[in-house]
Amino acid sequence: MQVIFFGTPQFAVPTLEKLLDHPHFNVIGVVTQPDKRRGRGKKIIPSAVKKVALDHNIPVWQPKRIKKDQDTLSQLKNSQADVFVVVAYGQILSSEILQMPKLGCINVHGSILPQYRGAAPIQWCLYNGDRQTGITTMLMDEGMDTGDMLLKAYTDINLFENAYEIAEKLANQGADLLIETLEKLKINEITPTSQKDDEATYASLINKEDFMIDWNKSAIAIHNQIRGFYPNCFTSFRDEKLKIMATIPINDDYLKALDNNFEGLKNKIESLDKTIGKPGEVISLVKKFGPLIKTGEGLLLLSDVQPSGKRSQSGWDWVNGSHLKVGEVLV
Repeated sequence: MQVIFFGTPQFAVPTLEKLLDHPHFNVIGVVTQPDKRRGRGKKIIPSAVKKVALDHNIPVWQPKRIKKDQDTLSQLKNSQADVFVVVAYGQILSSEILQMPKLGCINVHGSILPQYRGAAPIQWCLYNGDRQTGITTMLMDEGMDTGDMLLKAYTDINLFENAYEIAEKLANQGADLLIETLEKLKINEITPTSQKDDEATYASLINKEDFMIDWNKSAIAIHNQIRGFYPNCFTSFRDEKLKIMATIPINDDYLKALDNNFEGLKNKIESLDKTIGKPGEVISLVKKFGPLIKTGEGLLLLSDVQPSGKRSQSGWDWVNGSHLKVGEVLV
């Protein structure tokens, strides 16, 4: 089967690598987003997908606007590909492109459709506190993740996994599911299933405002925001930006789910008066673990933070390094 692969970030790499390693598929080209300047040095860095393609001497196309790039459109049309595989490419494909391959364009989407159509399904499912997610392969149409579904695979989410960790799991799961999808499509063993639009939800692009922590929210809501939008959520401390990387809501369900590294935490906080303080206030410094912050509902332990201009560190190291005091307030 002749395949052209569309993808850009690391999330797409396992699927491309799986296709490259499989004897039944021949990747004849890769379409990815243009190189971007990244990091402090603003060096031009190719996408994760492009790096893999170059390592395997596969032709790479990087149109700025694929709908308008006549050279790329012409090469795609002349490729005579059996299928286009799309994984987190980052541009909308036109009707013209969707109709080019013989088997159509197949998308690997990071949710159980029709839930979380759109750009950031993994982040929003964590933000909403979902306990399960998965991968859906689908035949693409002109809508936003509205095409007929092919196969689904599910994965559970634990209470402390963040977006990076879930993305890594789903990326590998998606690679396996895509191979299964192509193999079954080839021998007509899949019946595409239409989505129920009235059950659809949407995962919109994430804005900078979504990273700001509002301490008036509940401890669980803040915890889900931090792991969903990891590693970007922040608050202000002593007039400087403080990123919050990992937290523990002081709640029986969360305390029971902790591993052995947090053995003893429950005993240290049992005698605390959980009613004192205002949202954002440091109400206790729990030795070896970190500061406890009052929220709009419940307490939140900061287990990992990243002060401005420094590397990520444990909550307890931050307590000692900043000489944090009970009564100080995060805003």
